[in-house]
Amino acid sequence: MTNERTAALSATGVSIWLDDLSRTRIESGQLQQLIDTVNVVGVTTNPTIFQNAIGSGIGYGDRIAECAKRGLDAAQTITELTTADVADACDIFAGVYAATAGQDGRVSIEVEPGLARDTAGTIAQAKELWAKVDRENAMIKIPATVEGLEAITATIAAGISVNVTLIFSLERYRQVINAYLTGIEQARAAGVDISKIHSVASFFVSRVDTEIDARLTAIGTPEALELKSQAGVANARLAYEVYEQSFASERARMLIGLGANAQRPLWASTGVKDPALPDTLYVTELAAPNTVNTMPEATLNALADHGEVDGDAVSGSYVEANQVLNAVDAQGIDYVEVTEKLELEGLSKFVASWDDLLNTVTGALQAAK
Repeated sequence: MTNERTAALSATGVSIWLDDLSRTRIESGQLQQLIDTVNVVGVTTNPTIFQNAIGSGIGYGDRIAECAKRGLDAAQTITELTTADVADACDIFAGVYAATAGQDGRVSIEVEPGLARDTAGTIAQAKELWAKVDRENAMIKIPATVEGLEAITATIAAGISVNVTLIFSLERYRQVINAYLTGIEQARAAGVDISKIHSVASFFVSRVDTEIDARLTAIGTPEALELKSQAGVANARLAYEVYEQSFASERARMLIGLGANAQRPLWASTGVKDPALPDTLYVTELAAPNTVNTMPEATLNALADHGEVDGDAVSGSYVEANQVLNAVDAQGIDYVEVTEKLELEGLSKFVASWDDLLNTVTGALQAAK
């Protein structure tokens, strides 16, 4: 039986992707169970997720021992472990991929976070990971840094599907869409089948509230406090307006007419950080057609248990969303400063998780010798 609450979200046009992956989840059959029971149609990963999975020590011992026997170092071992997980998950989602003509059934794997400021290095590793996973329904995650924009274009141009991650600002989102469309144009000029290229743009939600709410609390006036926990949803709703406008442009419509796919908005960081907020806030308030919501398991469980989905909550909400961000600005909170800080913090967190993962795997390799 499919859960009626997750089915209602899917019927609204939202693709539910799980923000987690591990060897245990694959081998236990739990990933397949989520497909069958709660409408999960994709998976995203990042360095923190793999640090939690591999760092747990469960399910990876034999594979690490094999890598040690082959003389692989920690970075090479991580590539072996993570690409194997992603390839196996892609196989589990093969039916979804076929049924949705490639839109869903996707499994994302991220380039090393230390490459976020290295355009050439990102392009090279994106191609390496794509070849290593060797599944059409994989997606390569590339951070939306300034340096990442050119890498996104080049990767798309090579016929590789891309999940653009760590987007916080509307201006950067516009640049990401341009990078995608430019990549599609280059792919078409090179004779690549553009109908096979898919992309999502991961717009982060809860972290915007966490940062802005802290500043509103510090201001402490009734007007400031009344604005708490509104900016994240407002920012994402305005991102959806950017999506609608951008893909209604003559440039985008021409490419779509030639077989290209629209780059869908993906709501990321949808786990609620403030326990005082409804635990499905960033799911139900951002339900909209042609979007993806990537959820940690706790948020997915909350949705399945008590989430109230009431159709499209985004279209037509743009005037009110603008009013929220204008009111935040009137409190002296600088939107550009906030989004730039969040990008830097996001990269730093992934680098820290990657370093932890390297240390964990280094220790495991030594123990296996």
